Amino acid sequence: MGSNRKIFGTDGVRGRANAYPMTGEVMLELGRALAMVFRLGPNPERTPRVLIGKDTRRSGYMLEDALAAGLCSMGVDVLQVGPIPTPGLAFLTVDMRCEAGAMISASHNPFPDNGVKFFSSDGFKLPDEVEGQIESLMNSEELNRYRPDGAAIGRAQRIEDATGRYIVFLKKTLPKALSLKGVRIAVDCAHGAAYKVAPTVLEELGADVVAVGCEPNGVNINEGCGALHPENVSRAVRTFRADVGIALDGDADRVVLADEKGEIVGGDHVLAMCALDLERQGALRDHAVVATVMTNVGLELALARQGIRLVRTDVGDRYVVEAMRQNALNLGGEPSGHVVFLDHNTTGDGMLTALQVLALMQRRGQPLSELAHVFEPLPQVLRSIRVRKKTPFDELEAFRTTLARVERDLTGKGRVLVRYSGTEPLARVMVEGDDRGVIETLAEEVCAELQKAIGTGA
Repeated sequence: MGSNRKIFGTDGVRGRANAYPMTGEVMLELGRALAMVFRLGPNPERTPRVLIGKDTRRSGYMLEDALAAGLCSMGVDVLQVGPIPTPGLAFLTVDMRCEAGAMISASHNPFPDNGVKFFSSDGFKLPDEVEGQIESLMNSEELNRYRPDGAAIGRAQRIEDATGRYIVFLKKTLPKALSLKGVRIAVDCAHGAAYKVAPTVLEELGADVVAVGCEPNGVNINEGCGALHPENVSRAVRTFRADVGIALDGDADRVVLADEKGEIVGGDHVLAMCALDLERQGALRDHAVVATVMTNVGLELALARQGIRLVRTDVGDRYVVEAMRQNALNLGGEPSGHVVFLDHNTTGDGMLTALQVLALMQRRGQPLSELAHVFEPLPQVLRSIRVRKKTPFDELEAFRTTLARVERDLTGKGRVLVRYSGTEPLARVMVEGDDRGVIETLAEEVCAELQKAIGTGA
């Protein structure tokens, strides 16, 4: 039953809002199935509680209420906290001792999309087998046999102080001996879930804050701003002469930084800085870091020179976290800006990551531009191709022939990786090598052949 995952991708369920599977009807069934899964747990006598948060998309109202209705119809109490970052929802699920948490967000996806991802009582995303169990229960007779009535029906209530709890948690991750007083910080919240949290945290820690992308209207999330468009915060850094820029995505689980010159500092460099800092402090568990197959080889080589091992996983912060837990490690991340500090939180947390970098800047007394110069990335070309259907690459014979040739051309000099996005209808192509001109040519060849193959076989 655990393998039955058709609507769940690498990060929950995601798609166009008000079209299958992101409809009110599906959300109601997801709520009912989620309720049944957790009522089957070890303590069925206690009324389960599920926390629901969301980002700032207009469709969140529709989906939030449908999910709450499904949960309540199965005897679960629902706590609705409104707009909050995904890592805040994960933290609060544990802090408020709920059986599960549900975050309604499509993260970095465009405004018309939405999604939902679930967290268990320990704050971690649900494993594949539990998501499969939920799907198996949807629209099943097993669900229909259980319909509580009277006082056994669940109730929903709004929680007003949830954001404040998360703000306090974030502030405590900055060591007490440090202060942001006198530090000017530009922060871009992508008109998303962190529009209140991020500026408040920084201001209460003493920073002089320049806030942009903090005026959500329900339709402008991620639009020309945030982690997807770091040039926005880079411009703010230069205009207001800030010491650092922080760009978050729509649900604030990832961060891209800008140094005092406005130069972009991406996820690989942030991961390298934090890994080396923890190693210096003797706090990097087992002298190892978890990253994905997309992580630049330059990072791996730089860490190896300091005796730090890199453990690679499939793309997706949930897989990074799984590997961290399996290997008892405390730091991992992705080039996109998801960085996970398991000593602090259970998932990628953009603001928490930014605070760790700010603490590093304060302790070392160095600007971000100097700290970020920790490795030289190998030239890397990334391309995305929109697809109608995710045909297995093994079924595309001509494409496999081209891919094999490119792999031979790069032997000993680089690598090529082709995969489907788990959250969008896209194929991703990454080519890495020591000669940018060569890898750009090879990337175009791979993309052209893939477009031709998908066009005839999709």
